[in-house]
Amino acid sequence: MSARLETEVLVVGGGLVGCATALALARRRTPCILVERDRCGAHASGVNYGGVRRQGRALAELPLANRARRLWGRLERLVGHDSEFRATGHLRLARDAAELAELERWAREARRFDVRCELLGPAELAARWPWLGPGFAGGSFCPDDGQANPRLTTPLFARAAREQGARILEGRGVIAVERSSRGFRVAIEGGPEIEARVLVNGAGAWGPAVAALSGEAFPAEVIAPNMLVSEPLPYRIVPNLGMVGSGVYLRQIPSGSVIFGGGRGVADPLTRRSRPLTITSLATLAEARRIVPDLARATILRTWSGIEGRMPDDLPVIGPSPRVPGLFHAFGFSGHGFMLAPAVGAVLAELILDGHSATSLAGLEPGRFATGALVAA
Repeated sequence: MSARLETEVLVVGGGLVGCATALALARRRTPCILVERDRCGAHASGVNYGGVRRQGRALAELPLANRARRLWGRLERLVGHDSEFRATGHLRLARDAAELAELERWAREARRFDVRCELLGPAELAARWPWLGPGFAGGSFCPDDGQANPRLTTPLFARAAREQGARILEGRGVIAVERSSRGFRVAIEGGPEIEARVLVNGAGAWGPAVAALSGEAFPAEVIAPNMLVSEPLPYRIVPNLGMVGSGVYLRQIPSGSVIFGGGRGVADPLTRRSRPLTITSLATLAEARRIVPDLARATILRTWSGIEGRMPDDLPVIGPSPRVPGLFHAFGFSGHGFMLAPAVGAVLAELILDGHSATSLAGLEPGRFATGALVAA
């Protein structure tokens, strides 16, 4: 292998964002190399809940979410497989009058982004989904939302990117980033050194560390969403379920297994390891059984967690650096980036190649953090 590679764009991070970016660039015949310290999809992108929803998102994310939903609908044409995406709908439940008012407020505001939700009272909930437990003040149903298999999705995007001409180097972490006459000179574990005109930081929970190598500082923390899966049960819970505010979220796949999420596990970004917490898993299961009483007989087969980056405002950092020319960030998705990622890749490719995108990133720009001042590289 040569001592140095040259490319137009170097993407750091082989999660779904990085692989979607590499695919979007490769489809436009742009030379691109992606480096991933472990394997593509090894962390948050491959072990998340698998929700594909617009409902309940911050309004700033809805332009991206709308574009992403269109991409999920044609995933088989894009990457050769549908990744088990199904538009099962997303049902968001309110426990009291205050939460019901929050559902109503969000539904009103989301109409500006052409997102339509159906508001339902307790009697309507019971009639349409008799397996729900009692006591809910109401709910909101978005029929176009759905779910997909995260274990399949990132490898599918990585394979498609390779087929379109992107080069993917796994097992190669970034060691150092320097400015060069071409743009960036990047040293990676085991070599080779890579020269690139543009650098994309899609390193997930390690995004702030890559930003620091490039001379920027961002406030962020690492989280570990806590997940469980049950043995197969009769298939009844068709919609993806969530709660207003914090709480459990769950979905059932056609084979019968129920996937639960709720609370946090423990993550160590230095060792790149995470683990679920038994006390958190038990609390999640207890709440899930209140939502769907039939789950009282569910046997849990496995629990797990992953490592994700969280920003102070729970919104991702996406777009060009305001301080380092040629540097683009896409990290800090705060536990809800899976659905957005295909659109993030498409938008980044447009920003890099065209200098603009019709999809708004207002409110998600890297420059919104006052602490993001240039630091000594």
